Amino acid sequence: MNYSQDWQLENSYSDLPEQFFTKINPVPVSSPKLLIFNEELAKSLGIELDLNDKAMLANLFSGNALPRNTNPIAQAYAGHQFGHFSILGDGRAHLLGEKISLDGKRYDIQFKGSGQTPYSRGGDGRAAVGPMLREYLISEAMHALKIPTTRSLAVVSTGESIMRSSLLDGAILTRVASSHIRIGTFEYAHRMLGYNQLKKLADYAIERHYPEVLDDENTYLSFLNAVIERQAKLVASWMHIGFIHGVMNTDNMSICGETIDYGPCAFMDIFSMERVFSSIDYRGRYKFGSQAHAAHWNLGRLADSLLPLLHKDTEEANKLAEASLAEYSQIFNDAWISGMCRKLGLHNDEAEDLSLIQKLLDWMQTEKADYTKTFYDLSQESLPDNEIYSSKGFQEWNAVWKERLAKNSMSLKSSLKMMRANNPVIIPNNYHVEEALKASEEGDLKVFLSLLEALKEPFEPTILNEPYRNATINPIPNYQTFCGT
Repeated sequence: MNYSQDWQLENSYSDLPEQFFTKINPVPVSSPKLLIFNEELAKSLGIELDLNDKAMLANLFSGNALPRNTNPIAQAYAGHQFGHFSILGDGRAHLLGEKISLDGKRYDIQFKGSGQTPYSRGGDGRAAVGPMLREYLISEAMHALKIPTTRSLAVVSTGESIMRSSLLDGAILTRVASSHIRIGTFEYAHRMLGYNQLKKLADYAIERHYPEVLDDENTYLSFLNAVIERQAKLVASWMHIGFIHGVMNTDNMSICGETIDYGPCAFMDIFSMERVFSSIDYRGRYKFGSQAHAAHWNLGRLADSLLPLLHKDTEEANKLAEASLAEYSQIFNDAWISGMCRKLGLHNDEAEDLSLIQKLLDWMQTEKADYTKTFYDLSQESLPDNEIYSSKGFQEWNAVWKERLAKNSMSLKSSLKMMRANNPVIIPNNYHVEEALKASEEGDLKVFLSLLEALKEPFEPTILNEPYRNATINPIPNYQTFCGT
């Protein structure tokens, strides 16, 4: 069924060869109900809806009705999952089309949990309420925390049950992204389709996301370099706020440099470079301290896929790719150090900065300090009366830090202001997230909505986030997150 409103969606991805996608509509559901709608995001996209017509909204965001002139597709891609190559694709997602926002940018609008496609590999194509609300919450929190990310437009419950470890209520998320082109999309083109199709994909991705390299001497090499830079800076930025992606497979790495897929992710509470929350990451491949390496490895798979385009001579192509990948560490390190310096109020580079950063992290890990709270406390004019800050290790570090601050070319007041702009007062704490999702799954969205509102201004103490800032939170022992498939 088509909805009367025309969202003026475009379908430029459908201009690629047909091997890259399958035209297929979402599978209707029995009794959709709107759980949450992102009015602010809709307005920025130029989508205006009657918020009083709940039945229409539920049908629209469940796929039971579609905007006029909508031609949904499911995208084909592949990916290395925990280091092993698999043929994948949108097994439970439908791309409705591309919307040009009010500021002229192009965004994909995609349903997730909207039914089986040719890529479902035996799956039911559905999703559950908890994981879809989790993605909504975390993606919007990441946006507020200034991390490049996909965003969430709506969640509907379907009125149907899905079987996982038990029967769960079904749901569909509407996701907004600059695109859904992944490193795994290039792996698919390279391994399964050949040179001509790979070139068409690369040309499309460059024109859409990196038009600034179109006139470069080696456009595809410049494209690889640009993706490497964006990915390195992205991972550094999310590590600054203690985020752990949880499943950094190549099919979950967007080439446009946005965080995508919020399955087994979580935010650090007690600091540890070894921290893992994902229930499926048995060996810690994607632990907090390994995320930079994981991104580098993934970019190596992108480079492998682009080799035929980098140079017609295989040996020369490999040299070019290796040289590009060799730049990753410096880009990441520079981004990591500069971000940590901002968190510590350090202006103008000094030789001892890296050591100062590392010693603080070592102390935090030894003392089992809370990552977010420690940096927030440091950004205040005086430290709170907390026994942990009386330890000899911290006192020694604090003295060196104060000496370093004195070398700044800016005032102490300006340093503290910079710190407060880079150290959130609130993040999606695991305890609060689980509390909100549990209540939502039991039919009460109030807890979820309160947390969502509190997370909208993460760098400012507000009345809305005050209860979350001042509550005593004990980390959940052996906390685990799940993919939610």
